Amino acid sequence: LQVLCRYQHIWNIDLCFRPSFLAGIMQATGNKPPGMLPKRGEYMLKDVERMAKYYQVPVKISGGVLQRVIGTGTLAAMRFLTAIDMTQPRYLEPLSREFWIQFWSQHEDISQPENILAVAQRAGLSSEVAQKQLEMISSSAVKNRLKETTEEALKYGAFGMPAVVAHFNGEPHLFFGSDRLELLSSVIGEKWLGPVPS
Repeated sequence: LQVLCRYQHIWNIDLCFRPSFLAGIMQATGNKPPGMLPKRGEYMLKDVERMAKYYQVPVKISGGVLQRVIGTGTLAAMRFLTAIDMTQPRYLEPLSREFWIQFWSQHEDISQPENILAVAQRAGLSSEVAQKQLEMISSSAVKNRLKETTEEALKYGAFGMPAVVAHFNGEPHLFFGSDRLELLSSVIGEKWLGPVPS
């Protein structure tokens, strides 16, 4: 998320955020979180710290992170992002970034309405607009739209997140994981300038 936002103007790409429901993707593909395997989970915690430093993103890993990630629902946040995408799409990027920071850096529960409203305020939404969007998250229109974008991710071959689909030369290319950005740059014919291009 952070690095693609840094590159969108350098590579002159049309970066479109598509809220999707990760649990639905995992269930549909039979995938399991990598942290469910003890040795892989142990390695992943160290690797995330290294990646955070390399990519210069504020990920903070604390004790019990796996339980927090598994135990904290993101469905309400994804529905809120979906409602924003349907009505106020210009806020989708800053709101996505704020949700990411609150979850991965501040360790806040982004499933609670008061926290969703606080994130929306930090992303620049007025309290009236944010409240109206929050009321939309239980509507069938928002639920159906999130289901559609999740099914679309599955159609492109997603089996987890982060998943990036690059449409290039009339063909979609799926990239999974934050460490595939160099490959993405190669496919689209752009130069990789490191995680923090100047």
